[in-house]
Amino acid sequence: MILKRREAVGWIKKVRNFFWPEIGFHRAAKYMTHKVNRISGSPHAIALGFATGTFASFTPLIGFHFIVAALIAWVIGGNLLASAIGTSVGNPLTFPFIWFVTHNTGSFLLGLEGREEVSIAAPDAGIRLMLSHPAHFFSELWTGLEPVFFPMCVGSIPLGLASGIVAYLLVKPAVAKYKQRRRRQRERRLAELRKRRSSSSASQQGAST
Repeated sequence: MILKRREAVGWIKKVRNFFWPEIGFHRAAKYMTHKVNRISGSPHAIALGFATGTFASFTPLIGFHFIVAALIAWVIGGNLLASAIGTSVGNPLTFPFIWFVTHNTGSFLLGLEGREEVSIAAPDAGIRLMLSHPAHFFSELWTGLEPVFFPMCVGSIPLGLASGIVAYLLVKPAVAKYKQRRRRQRERRLAELRKRRSSSSASQQGAST
C-alpha cells in the first residue's frame, strides 16, 4: 500500500498516542480545525454537526458518542462528518472534567448531593459472583453504577446543550470565513488564468497578422 507505514506501530505506542498525540495537542487541534473547515457543506450544517458531537461528548455513553452524535445530526440537519469530528471534544484530557461536572450537576438537579453513592465489592468476590451467577453479577453491577450513571445522564443534558451552543457559535463564523477566503482565492486564480489565456490568444493573433 502506498500510504502504509514503513514500520508497524506497536500497541504501546498506539495507547500513548491516544493519551498524548505524537504531533502534540496544539498541532492536533489545528489539524482537527483544518478538517472541519475542509468539509463540504454550508457553515450552518457543519457547525450544527460539530455541536451535536460536542453534546454527545458530555453524555456518559462511552463508546456510543459517534452513534449519538450522528443520530442527532441526522434529525436536526447537521453534517454527519462534522458530528464525528465534534466528538473529539471528549478525550482523555477532558473526560475527567466532563464526568466530574456532569455528575455534580446531575446530583444537584436530582437533590442527591451528600449521599453515599457507590459501594465497591472486593474484586475477588466480584469475579466469583460473575463466574457463578452472571445475571446476578450484572444486576449488582448496574445497582452499583446507577447512582453515578443516572446523575451523569441528567447533568450532561444542560451542560451538553450549553457547550453545543458555544461550539456552534464559534464554528459557524470560522467555517464561513474559511470558505469565503477559499472562494476568493479560487476566483482570483480563475481571473489570472483567463487573463493569461486572453493575452496568449492576443499574441497569437498578432503574430498571424
